Amino acid sequence: MTRRKAIAAIPAMLASGQDILEKTPPKADARIPYGTDPLHFGDLRLPDGKGPHPLAINIHGGYWRAAYDLEHNGHLCEALRKKGVATWSIEYRRIGNPGGAWPGTLEDVKAAASFIRGSGKKFPLDLQRVLAMGHSAGGQLALYLGAELPSLIGVISLAGVVDLRRALELKLSREVVKDFLGGTPEQYPDRYKSASPIERLPLKMPTVLIHGDKDTIVPLEIAERYFAAANKAKAKVKLEVLPATGHFELIDPTKPQWAAVERNVLEMLRIS
Repeated sequence: MTRRKAIAAIPAMLASGQDILEKTPPKADARIPYGTDPLHFGDLRLPDGKGPHPLAINIHGGYWRAAYDLEHNGHLCEALRKKGVATWSIEYRRIGNPGGAWPGTLEDVKAAASFIRGSGKKFPLDLQRVLAMGHSAGGQLALYLGAELPSLIGVISLAGVVDLRRALELKLSREVVKDFLGGTPEQYPDRYKSASPIERLPLKMPTVLIHGDKDTIVPLEIAERYFAAANKAKAKVKLEVLPATGHFELIDPTKPQWAAVERNVLEMLRIS
């Protein structure tokens, strides 16, 4: 399936600013397998210099569906590389791929994160400064990593689907949460408790939510609900709402909204 046909196949994902999905990104320094499946790989980009470099584990979105891959995330990874941040952009099995959705998708992102953290001797990475970040469905997966890997320095969610029960109630992207987890919360309560970030609170690390106030794909209320619950749980959380901003501007380094994303990444990784 071509990228254009993939976009046409998912009307719910169409919105202003989506042109980033069709731009060809710069190539990564290396595409490295982390497992045995053809979709078990990640793109590693390293800044100039000897290092060791702080690392952002980056997870692409697409409502967990196979129609979207990691390519469009190459733009933001390249922008961060130029600021001194190594990036590990991971691919994973999704809805429509053999072994994708529950539990394979979650297993994959955890395996990919564990792989790169075990590669500190092979690559010049500062494993004391590693964060997870993700966009849309990738925001959910990044926060899942935060709950599973407490050694991370923090998590940044960009327009993340951080409350799966509410996302299902809102019937986001044709009730895609049911496809991801195999059914409803009544059918699989343990799956929702494991996968939904709001149900894994409190995290033991700083969390930043960045969300546009005009996002019609993942409504701002999803982030607001997480932020309220995180505060109630006494978690260290920040919500930054960007005015006049939709869904895709957050991952496009050519847009003015990118400045907020970059600032939060550099602050979390303690890069001046």
